[in-house]
Amino acid sequence: MRPRPVPPGVGRLLGLDLARGLAVFGMYAVHVGPAPGQDGVIGFLMELAQGRSSALFAVLAGLAVALITGRRTPKTGQAGRQAVAKVVIRAVILMALGTALTMTGTPVVPILAFYGLFFLLVLPLYRLGAKPLALIAVGWALVGPQLLYALKPVVGGRVFLSYGQADGPVSLFFTGGYPALTWVPFVLAGMAVARLDLAATAVRIRLALTGVALAVTGYGGSWLAVRLVPGAAEAVRKAEEGPAMPAVSSVSPDSIGIFGDTPAGMLASAPHSEATLSIVAATGVAILVITAWLSAVDAFPRLRHLARPVIAVGSMSLTAYVYHIVAIWLLNTEEATVPPLYVLLGFIVSVTVLATVWSRFCRRGPLEWLMGRATGIARRIP
Repeated sequence: MRPRPVPPGVGRLLGLDLARGLAVFGMYAVHVGPAPGQDGVIGFLMELAQGRSSALFAVLAGLAVALITGRRTPKTGQAGRQAVAKVVIRAVILMALGTALTMTGTPVVPILAFYGLFFLLVLPLYRLGAKPLALIAVGWALVGPQLLYALKPVVGGRVFLSYGQADGPVSLFFTGGYPALTWVPFVLAGMAVARLDLAATAVRIRLALTGVALAVTGYGGSWLAVRLVPGAAEAVRKAEEGPAMPAVSSVSPDSIGIFGDTPAGMLASAPHSEATLSIVAATGVAILVITAWLSAVDAFPRLRHLARPVIAVGSMSLTAYVYHIVAIWLLNTEEATVPPLYVLLGFIVSVTVLATVWSRFCRRGPLEWLMGRATGIARRIP
């Protein structure tokens, strides 16, 4: 691999890399940062990261699928077959890598294996345009959570895996930290967004308004429903308390979710509640973040230089994500005596420095480079 002095973001939308970088930091905050719910700015930021950073990650994954398969115009013929093969290879690698990270036994639910499954599930829809993808995402968000609740007696509730226990099919589809039945809408939403002309101001305005409408509908609708539906507030309160966690668990604090014993628990928009209103709200926030950074990077050229370290992290988000899981495993952060805030800052500073230095010599991160080499096999498809 020959070093290339190419800055990150060349040939792609810098705003997306900036959003990816912030999503990475949000995942760091969830996994090694202070507990949410504390007073002050730090507590607010930690609460803000819960669930929303992983949802942003999933929406950005949908954009990645769309970019690979043709961005605004889906690829067809040989190019289409090669693009499909690239997504399949990427999915298989992510599932294998996610399983390996899970087997390290860290107190985190790695999202990568779930990502791989998401890619495979949405791939048959890659030729659709923005409107059909958006409609399917809406329909899935409406039906998926209710189906998951109905299947609870069969598949069980949220699974608390023991250290080092890999996710199986039931976990990946139904009971894991990011069950496909309720997380695929995020990916579909990202694909729909990518099919639009993101460089057009009018499109960005419509996207921003859509994000606001979704967030208000999700959070506002939940606020009203919990107060108007008899018994809903008590059901949500009990569900948020969650079941007693086993002594040995590899579930992250934000992955308990709300699988209440009554349908009223599905009215909550809390992070990882796997409820329709939660999906709607988190999707709206993700669209707002993406649109805001796309617009900000274009409107303020100086921001490209100021945010270059974060953009560097976003341009190698896979490497940055794996880095923090491996670091948690090696450092055993659960037993660390250092305050969580300093641990979080250490993770963010270290990955930012590493990404910034690496980006001065190479266009892609090390794992991104390896992924590119692996998916390059797809070019041999006739």
